[in-house]
Amino acid sequence: MYRLIALLMIMFAATAAAAAPDRPVRVAIARLTHGHVGGLLGRRAIGDVEIVGIYEPDRAVATRYVREYHLDPALVHDRLAPMLDEVRPEAVLAFGSVAEHRAVVEAAAPRRIHVMVEKPLSFAAADAKAMAALARRYGVRLLTNYETSWYPSRSALGQALAAGSVGAIRKVVFRDGHYGPKEIGVPPEFLAWLVDPSANGGGAIVDFGCYGANLMTWLMQGKPPISVTAVTQRLKSDPVYARVDDEATIVLTYPDATAVLQASWNWPDHRKDIQLFGETGVLSTPDGKTLVLRRRGESTDRVLATPARAFTDPFAFLASAVRGRAKVDETDPTSLDNALVVARILDAARRSAKTGRTITLDQE
Repeated sequence: MYRLIALLMIMFAATAAAAAPDRPVRVAIARLTHGHVGGLLGRRAIGDVEIVGIYEPDRAVATRYVREYHLDPALVHDRLAPMLDEVRPEAVLAFGSVAEHRAVVEAAAPRRIHVMVEKPLSFAAADAKAMAALARRYGVRLLTNYETSWYPSRSALGQALAAGSVGAIRKVVFRDGHYGPKEIGVPPEFLAWLVDPSANGGGAIVDFGCYGANLMTWLMQGKPPISVTAVTQRLKSDPVYARVDDEATIVLTYPDATAVLQASWNWPDHRKDIQLFGETGVLSTPDGKTLVLRRRGESTDRVLATPARAFTDPFAFLASAVRGRAKVDETDPTSLDNALVVARILDAARRSAKTGRTITLDQE
């Protein structure tokens, strides 16, 4: 029954929004401690969203962002719930630690405010389940933003697979990483929670392992793996990384396929690439724009076309979703259904790495 009520509430909200389709979506920001918030603050001139409030209790962080992005200091609030009541946004974007996502949803959902969080939704399956229950009860969208969701090569990969270019999936290898958050110069407040296991759930295993978990769940049409096995290492000598892993390998098994998620804070370059081995060929995405096909028996690669995407950034997508113009399929990489599977995978991977054993999901 609550699913029906939630659906009716979403339909009502979409109908109301359609009455003013060109009006910017009023959004609030929950925390400024995730460095990706700059992507939203730097695109205000586009005009599809209007920032009406910012929750950030750290005054030094808030002051720096106000100065850097020429924000009105009156936008900043030091308490989340009172800010939501005062500015009445249509959506709130969470740019704090992963562990803070649940508190944002708990504040926003009962107020009928949509939520988009930075990846992943959660590293704890129980927290993800609780957030999903709130979103469904109150009929709000709960979306998760992954950088890779907006890559043209990602959508082209899905199209080629659906067209039967390589047959059924047999193995997929995801490589996601860089040379470390401190080394690439993330802001100090961002680094502080990235290397805090209570805030981030781990190091590279969560920060980059979530990408492969998200995309493999998408490729498998939302089906969770049968089992999860993970190995983590701490290779960096810098004491800032002392409490978390900086190298992780996660193996997911399915009835007819396997995925290997390689996540690292130790690589000499930035990379987010995929190799998909099918029955009759291999599809590869060496970067965000390129899709390469090599069929069995062929000696050369073919670069396939990567059509332009309808949405190239998460904020335009959120605005259209709130206005009812963009449909969020259950299997979409940003969807709540996908996020729940990802949380189960990350939860199991963390336990596997800690205990040294394979975690079987269908027995939980």
